[in-house]
Amino acid sequence: MVNLKRSQVAIMNIQYKFFPLTKFLDDAVKNQVQAVELWGAAPHFHPEDMTYRDIVAVRHEIERRGLKLICYTPEQCIYPINLAAPYESERRRSLKFFEDAVRVASELGTDKVLVTAGTGYFDGSDYEEAWKYGKEGLMQLGDLAEHYGITLALEAWREDESNLINNLESLKKMMDELNHDHIGAMLDTCPMVLENKSPSDYLKVFGDKLIHVHFIDGTPRGHLAWGDGILDMEGYLKQFDEYGYKHSLSLEITDGRYLMDPEKSIQQSVEKLYSVIK
Repeated sequence: MVNLKRSQVAIMNIQYKFFPLTKFLDDAVKNQVQAVELWGAAPHFHPEDMTYRDIVAVRHEIERRGLKLICYTPEQCIYPINLAAPYESERRRSLKFFEDAVRVASELGTDKVLVTAGTGYFDGSDYEEAWKYGKEGLMQLGDLAEHYGITLALEAWREDESNLINNLESLKKMMDELNHDHIGAMLDTCPMVLENKSPSDYLKVFGDKLIHVHFIDGTPRGHLAWGDGILDMEGYLKQFDEYGYKHSLSLEITDGRYLMDPEKSIQQSVEKLYSVIK
């Protein structure tokens, strides 16, 4: 057993995208999960198509079940969102997208928003400019987040997703340059393994500034339910425990094999987590 708490376990609605959001929330309660991370995309939660009343209604659905929303994660991988884009119009649109996400998170009653820095061209031809643009956008978002009492969880992508923040070293570099009280680091266990790192490596560097974790199995790629991959999930939990990690372990399960029966992936992962966590 480890000294982490079950209240730190959260589930995410991304693999429920072909089911109503209410089923996801009901399954959270059914599987004795206390916290959720809201993936912001259609059909569940796409603010561009929603009124203020719609947003408040989602908050009500979460809270009336006794659930806690620990992070709002707007979809930023497949949409045309890139803070580091070479074109000003794209950067301006991307910044507005994240600014709206911060305001939405405040209305939802959560204190975290997941963000990414974007990417430059993979040939490196605009690397310095892209880094500068990404940092400037994140700094502006950090200032806005402070106003709303929000902290941004900055994620490192894989090397095939971004040439800016794609490992521990580049995440630390950006965090050091930003040096912002309302921007924290986060890790995803699959990209972490691809760079031959472990949770302890991130915890040694960031300590309390590591504020969010996507805790998923993999082969090592993939975002799988615990047991469907090859990662040392129990060993990772022991490392989080050793360093006194206090924030959430969120199940970002995205593989297509779970789309027809998303609850099974929740049941499988939560049962294994609860067999180790008090």
